Amino acid sequence: MTACAIEPSADPGDGGAPLVGCSITAEGAYAARLARSGGGGGGGGAAWYPERWTLDGPEPYAVPLPGNQPEEPGTEVQPMGDGRVLVHRVAAGRHLFALLYPTGPGTGELPLGAVECPADSTGMRLLPPVPGGERAYALAAGPRATVLWRIAGGAFGPERVAEIPGRCSGGAWLDRTGRMLAVDRETGGRTKAVVVDLERDGEVSPLLQIAPDSDDRLLLADPDSGLVLIGSDAPSPGRERLGWGVLGSTLPVRFPECLRMPDCVVTPFAVQPGQVLTPERCAVALRVDGAFGSWVGVWRPAERQVRHLPAPEGWLTGAGLWTPDGELRLPCSTPRSPCGVARLVEPGAADAGATSGTDGAGGTNGADRTGGADRTGGAGGTNGADGERPGNAEGAAPGEPGDDPGAADTPAAAQPRPVPLQQAPLARLVTK
Repeated sequence: MTACAIEPSADPGDGGAPLVGCSITAEGAYAARLARSGGGGGGGGAAWYPERWTLDGPEPYAVPLPGNQPEEPGTEVQPMGDGRVLVHRVAAGRHLFALLYPTGPGTGELPLGAVECPADSTGMRLLPPVPGGERAYALAAGPRATVLWRIAGGAFGPERVAEIPGRCSGGAWLDRTGRMLAVDRETGGRTKAVVVDLERDGEVSPLLQIAPDSDDRLLLADPDSGLVLIGSDAPSPGRERLGWGVLGSTLPVRFPECLRMPDCVVTPFAVQPGQVLTPERCAVALRVDGAFGSWVGVWRPAERQVRHLPAPEGWLTGAGLWTPDGELRLPCSTPRSPCGVARLVEPGAADAGATSGTDGAGGTNGADRTGGADRTGGAGGTNGADGERPGNAEGAAPGEPGDDPGAADTPAAAQPRPVPLQQAPLARLVTK
């Protein structure tokens, strides 16, 4: 399983309410979120507390981990591979870290230490869960440099790992060992994704360089197939588009027309793992936010359309994971079923339909069905020379111009510039 930490809490210390969501381990066994007593409503007397979900058993179940006092709404929580929960609190300008675990009727707490950031920093936030779940990292961004900290998994509590020139944000793991970290670095008014090698003292190398004057961010990465989802304004200056590429490939990033949805914000949050040799067939889960709320989209690079599905009741918006056999699991919480998982079965783009439901005690039945997408053939992303022409219909017949499943309307000037994903040390991670 793979998953990405989606909808993290608001930046610690900003005083705002956390975004509803949760963080899921890379292997999908555990999740953690801030829950609210009294059903999560806005009434007086309600208090925030960490909650751990176990997802790899026959039924999902939640374990509350309240401390001696309620948590602040900006507190970050993250599950570890052994079932403990890392908590990040802010008090008097200091960032405090501890591991929480259940101890019978109570909550055990192992303090890890504190980090004091300079006054001119923009705060500190946890990076997505590391594959394996034994370590945890955080970024502390300043105006001219960003410090990478190892919070858990070291010998002496929080340890300073590297200082990266520029202001860094984002964060995605590119391999299963937790060695290669991609972050979005802002320098000189431009944002470019770079790779930080944790086994080479934080050595930084380029990852995305679509055009000299474009902002290129890495949104999501799958270590198995090398599929990466990218946000860039290269094809439409001043307006970010969603695209895809493959680690180690010399082909340019593609920007499918079907991922451009006017008046909506589209955010990828999970990629189907285990598709080692066929990245173009990986299912990608999308969170779509529009004027009428949020819903789920399912897309594959080899397809020309996005399947739009109603969000299941109580979805912890933006959180979810794929199983290798193509099942999308979405954590949900309702008053009737505080801990449930909606399951969307995705047998493949060629199959006629998919169903969704929910697991968990008294779980929600998110019974929505969707018809399968039309297949246009080809292993999307293999014909990198010809991008889709602006205005070309998505439904072009097979064999006609623009019949590339991953087609893009990228300007010609940007097409021949491959993403330097094959550069060392990433080349050692690519086997295909």
